[in-house]
Amino acid sequence: MDEVADRTVPRVELTDEAAELVRRLRAAHGPLMFHQSGGCCDGSAPMCYPAGEFRTGGSDVLLAELVVRGVEEPVGFWMSRSQFEVWSHTRLIVDVVPGRGSGFSLEAPEGVRFLIRSRLVDA
Repeated sequence: MDEVADRTVPRVELTDEAAELVRRLRAAHGPLMFHQSGGCCDGSAPMCYPAGEFRTGGSDVLLAELVVRGVEEPVGFWMSRSQFEVWSHTRLIVDVVPGRGSGFSLEAPEGVRFLIRSRLVDA
């Protein structure tokens, strides 16, 4: 597993709505992971996959292992190392909004999509 970004500052959090959706997706698909998309066809949305389905490597950073009440295991949240360099001074807040997201992310059939909101944090 790649290095985890500095754990002294919480880098990623879920809104209550996002946590509820994660619980539903976990019940339907098993253990989960997120990878923050860098753009292209996915926009810049956090993509949710069955754990291990998105292959991570040396060019990715594990920002958080999210503990979600009602989910047995932590949900890893990954981002490319180059994107993390740009976003390193932000806290990512995973939220859910109505609308169709990417067909690659598990929430797509639910009529909602995950969305990132961000807040600046001290270095």
